[in-house]
Amino acid sequence: MPGSRWWLPWAAILAGLLVGLPAGPASAQTPSAQDIVGVWAEDDGQLKFEVYEVDETYEARIIHSARVMEADGRTSRANTLNPDPALRGRNLRGTVILSGLRWDQEGRRREGGSLYDGSSGRTYSAYVSLVNRHMELRGYLGIPLLGQTIILRRAR
Repeated sequence: MPGSRWWLPWAAILAGLLVGLPAGPASAQTPSAQDIVGVWAEDDGQLKFEVYEVDETYEARIIHSARVMEADGRTSRANTLNPDPALRGRNLRGTVILSGLRWDQEGRRREGGSLYDGSSGRTYSAYVSLVNRHMELRGYLGIPLLGQTIILRRAR
């Protein structure tokens, strides 16, 4: 139809959507090292830990984990698999599992850390990234490609 303006409502909708988009990096929130401080948990509730700052590095300690509790659900398991015999009697709840993370401004992530797995007694290299308000904690031996990532959300 000549002179028909059927497209005007669609053009108005498209213009409204384009105006609502962020303008680019200038409007994006700049990540900082402090963004990881707080309590984080897995979706299934199996793990909850607190991240805090210590002398320009970041550490995390276990607040709750079903994997570190005895069958009664109240008693914390001992750290029997720790390579250091002096630490084998301590409880796993409250244990520092992540240490030495440093903020890498260029890579926009925290890296250079160590991740302790109390269920195996092993320590892995680690880095942490925040992606869409989720924490991605990657533990690995040697190179990051040979690792495992845990996705966590900020606990309420």
